[in-house]
Order: sequence, then C-alpha cells, then structure tokens
Amino acid sequence: MAFTTNKSKKQSVPSSQFMTVKTTLFLILLFTILALSFLLQTANSPSSCISTSSSTTQTNPFSGDLRYAQFAWNRLPLVDSRPPPAVLKIAVFSRKWPFSSAPGGMERHALTLYTALARRGHKIHVYTSPPSKSTDRASASPTSSPQIHFHGGEPGQWHYNLAWAQFDAENRREPFDVVHSESVALPHWLARELPNLAVSWHGIALESVQSSIYQDLTRKEDEPMSSAFNQSIYGVIPKVLKEIRFFKNYANHVAISDSCGEMLRDVYQIPNNRVHVILNGVDEDDFVYDMKLGKQYREKFGVPQNASLVLGIAGRLVKDKGHPLLHEAFYRLLTKRKDVYLIVAGSGPWEGRYRDLGPQVIVLGSMKPSELRGFYNSIDVFVNPTLRPQGLDLTLMEAMLSGKPILASRFPSIKGTIVVDDEFGFMFSPNVESLLEAIEMVVKEGKERLARRGKACMKYASAMFTARKMALAYERMFLCMKDVSFCQYPMKSD
Repeated sequence: MAFTTNKSKKQSVPSSQFMTVKTTLFLILLFTILALSFLLQTANSPSSCISTSSSTTQTNPFSGDLRYAQFAWNRLPLVDSRPPPAVLKIAVFSRKWPFSSAPGGMERHALTLYTALARRGHKIHVYTSPPSKSTDRASASPTSSPQIHFHGGEPGQWHYNLAWAQFDAENRREPFDVVHSESVALPHWLARELPNLAVSWHGIALESVQSSIYQDLTRKEDEPMSSAFNQSIYGVIPKVLKEIRFFKNYANHVAISDSCGEMLRDVYQIPNNRVHVILNGVDEDDFVYDMKLGKQYREKFGVPQNASLVLGIAGRLVKDKGHPLLHEAFYRLLTKRKDVYLIVAGSGPWEGRYRDLGPQVIVLGSMKPSELRGFYNSIDVFVNPTLRPQGLDLTLMEAMLSGKPILASRFPSIKGTIVVDDEFGFMFSPNVESLLEAIEMVVKEGKERLARRGKACMKYASAMFTARKMALAYERMFLCMKDVSFCQYPMKSD
C-alpha cells in the first residue's frame, strides 16, 4: 500500500528524493522571481520622447532634465564637431587593460571609450592591474592621455586597495572631476565615499541567474544535473539580495542595455535620476562594409564560390555563449544542405567539436580585432546564440556596422536594444529546435534579401553603436555630474 496507519513505523523519504523536491521548489521560486522581473521590464515602456524607429528620427525631441531620461543617451543628436565645453579630469578603475590579442568585451569597451574621450581633450587616468608582458607596460605612456597606472603585484591580478592608494595620492594632488568604475572594480564600501562616481554594469547577478538556467536547459533528458550547478543555484538568491542592498552605495549607475536599466530601476530599486542608459559602442573606422574585402577573405578562408549562404560567429567558444545550441543545430542542417557554410572565429573548448563537423565548418581560431573586419565582410549573416542575458556582445554591433543582419537569442537586452526592428534580422528561443528553424528561414530567404537587411542594420548601428556616440553620451553624463547645468537638454551649445 502507498501509506500505513501504523505509527510505530515512520515512513522515510530517501535523501535523493528530498533533494530533488528541494531543488524543484527552489527553481520554481527562481522562475517566479525572473518572470516578475521580465514582466516589469516589458510592462514599463520607456518614458522618453525619442523615437525608437530604425530611422532614428525624432518625432518629439526630448526636452528636460537628462537625469530622468529613461531612453539610451546614444539617441541624443550630440555632435563632436565642437570641442567639449569643459575639460574633465577622469579617474577610471578597470580590473584589466586590453593589451592581449583577444581582449574581453569589458576591456575593449574601456579602451574604446577612453581613447575616444582622450581624443576630445579630457585628462584620463586609468587604474588597473599589471600587464602580463613587460613590453605592454613600456608601451603605456606615463604622460599622454589616457595615462595608465599599474598597481604592484602579480600580472593580471586586481588589487583594488593598491589601485585606490594610487588614485588617492593623485586625487589629493589635483582632485578628479569624475570617477568611473567598470562594474565592481571599485567595491561599494569605497564607492560610497565618492559622490562624483559612476559605475557601468556589464552584468548583474539577477541576469546571471537567467544565464545559469538557460545553460542547464541545454542538458539532454538523460543527462544528470551537474553538481556544480546544483550547488551554485542555492547561493544565487542571497547574492542577488546582497547586490540590491549595496548597489545604492554607488552614486550613479550606467546600464549598457535598455532592459538592464529597467531592472536597476524596478528590481534593484535605484531612483530614476541615478540610472542612465548608455549603450556600448565600437570603433566605426574599424568596422565598415567592404564587399571587395569580403570576397578576398572568402577565398582566404576556403569558402567555395558556389556556396549559397555563409553564416558566421565570433567570440569565445564556451558553453555560455550558446555553442552547444549552434553546434547541434548546424549538425542537423548538414544532413539537409551541402551548400551552406559556417565560419567560426574564436577559440575555446568547442573549437575541436566544430572542426569535427567537416568541411562546411571553417574554424579560424582567435583573431585580432584588426582582422575581424575581413571576417564580418566574408559572411552573409551573423549568429549569436548566447545563453547570457546580461550585457550586450560587442560582436552584434560590429556585425551590424559591417552591414550584416543578425540571428540572435531572444533576450530582452538584445530585443530591446539591438534587434529593435524585424528588418534587422531573426530571433529565436535559446534551444536547438528554435535556432534550427531560424537558420532554415535565413537559408530560404537568400543572399539578396539578407543584403537588404544588412543595409538597414548598418544605418541603425551607425546612428547608435559608434565609439563617437558612446563617448559623447558619457561626456555629457560626466559634465552633468560635475555641473547640474549640463543636465538640461537641449542647451544653446546643443
């Protein structure tokens, strides 16, 4: 029988079943929290009067205090033909500075942003960890802007206390106008002492919860849940709560996507006037449409002339970038189409697995940023199957500036900031079946239609995702932090 009335014998529940029930209930709680946060993001439409159409025209130009603007500041028609109204002295805390051939996205963002601001005449001081090579240290000028200050210790190991000591000495000599931290490079107990601080969030804990769930959903039905995931998932809610409590110690918050801005306001409960959305940008001189270069690189990569379509992906070849999905989806496509090719630019654990798929998959390994222009121009559509809702991959912006349509995971960050118009490409749920269906739609559409989509992408990206647009938006925010008169828009100088 299923149960008994004999009280002298207690029915025990196997510990494994208890843990399964406990895990299930915990995941239900997580999904409930994430669902509520998603509804908050989608229910709260931006209060801006800036048009979000692909034409980027302003039907009702914004006027008022920029601190309360909930749209991306990149949409403001700021121009760089005039010098800044004031030269700022800016301190930057960044865990690493990009000297390697394949730096991470956060490092590239910092380099692009502060190189652009230095060109506009601002005095930039970067506080970072020691480089891995002595030649890199020698190449960093101690006098020109941006000035790179390496703290002591092991190469690549960040010690905020050593960087803070360097900053404090310079700040006492000549105070900084603005302090900027790349994510939590500067911890909150030091940040609360700085009213002139802004922190750019390239990912927050609540978004990383979603990433963990999507990664686990890639497991096959007969594959057990990893012990690492099982253990980490229990610590994530306290981490989110801890973040919500200490984020208020940062004076100003920069969200790099519209959805992250909504989450900071609605879930993390940061006041509207302290959350500013500024999208990342990439060097528009490095990523341009070049048909001739694309043909040259196709020949270099060994793509046959009779290939009907070429897909491309770039970045680290790791699980959380969605490579289990793309690998399986393209494997299934190979059984149907012998004229479709995939070019993979990057290195990581999935590099060998892609090579094993055969000659229709061309694996290039790591590429320097200077080499990526040829890669983007050699493909017909760019694929980004990421399982990380947090942040925004710079590769999406680089591909669009190069005139390529996008095939990407349907996450709020991407849908709300990148693929804001159906003309820009295709989106799919983060699973193999949905991705394969989207790829088949792309193949059916053909090169000519994709090329027209690419032109629309290039027009939108040129108005939103350039280094100049990003630098001007940060400059205006920094000026606003120094002097509230610059918070008003438009000014006579605008």
